[in-house]
Amino acid sequence: MQEIEALLDYLKRHKLYLTTAESCTAGMVVALLAKHPGSGECLDSGHVVYSPAAKKRLLGVSQELLDSFNLTSEEVVRAMASGALNGSPANVAVATTGVAGPEPQGEIAPGTLCFAWAFRLADGSTRLFSCTEHFTGDRSRILDEAARFALLRLPERHAQLLDEA
Repeated sequence: MQEIEALLDYLKRHKLYLTTAESCTAGMVVALLAKHPGSGECLDSGHVVYSPAAKKRLLGVSQELLDSFNLTSEEVVRAMASGALNGSPANVAVATTGVAGPEPQGEIAPGTLCFAWAFRLADGSTRLFSCTEHFTGDRSRILDEAARFALLRLPERHAQLLDEA
């Protein structure tokens, strides 16, 4: 829990205002933050977009992108993060999608999750970071670890952005 409190301090210190786009984690990222007092200063909104239709309707993910790439892909999660950011006054978005298990989805193994972090820059442009990670354990453990990963990697991605500037 101290890690999340440190993250909230980081968000406040850097004036980062967050929105999320969660598929497999289904709101767990927002729930992790909301357990802590003061999270409302850093949190605008959270989208739970489990179905492809919700990804299209709420985040503007194109059918072409969904047809070209698997739902568990960095291309789709990047579009989710961009869509969440575009529909919000937030200046940072975190997105998740993946296969929590216990069964694989086609050739995608359980525990495979994709993450994206989108930052709105001062000039209005967006900078995106993404990665694919593999987690082990039962479905509950995978989802818990994935939600924490999505949040706790945010300062690293932000630091990368600052280093590029």
